[in-house]
Amino acid sequence: MTEPVDPADLEIIAAQLGREPRGVLAVAYRTPDGVPAVIKTAPRLPDGTPFPTLYYLTDPRLTAEASRQESAGVMRDMTRRLAEDENLAAAYRRAHESYLAERDEIEPLGTEFTGGGMPDRVKCLHVLIAHSLAKGPGLNPLGDESVALAAQGPLRGTAIPADWPQIAGSAS
Repeated sequence: MTEPVDPADLEIIAAQLGREPRGVLAVAYRTPDGVPAVIKTAPRLPDGTPFPTLYYLTDPRLTAEASRQESAGVMRDMTRRLAEDENLAAAYRRAHESYLAERDEIEPLGTEFTGGGMPDRVKCLHVLIAHSLAKGPGLNPLGDESVALAAQGPLRGTAIPADWPQIAGSAS
């Protein structure tokens, strides 16, 4: 659920990013502890530069977790599984198509690049986590999985909803 951007939120987002945010259309996800954590950005920045990343992760707790997962090889494993599992690949492609359609509804960029490596590989968990948190579980299977991995630690109930689904076969 997106909500309009309040000037106070923009100040928080600027502090999170360490710079002024650009092209912010909405807060796309707010953490259970009330902090803006994902912003929805315009397909073009105010200076006209194309910016295909519709959902952008801003909360430092979540960005650190995405980086931790990337360093741990999660992206490599996910990309391998995409090549082996037709159902997973099809669901990931549907997430890509949904992302592209939503962005193009705002302003078409004339590209099918959506971010995060979609639809054929996993290149950036920051984008996938942002997409899943913004849209909720059930749309982006690998983003959902990455959020579930993050929820196995202390982020559940603070930066991640307490009721975020667990990864099948795991307990947290």
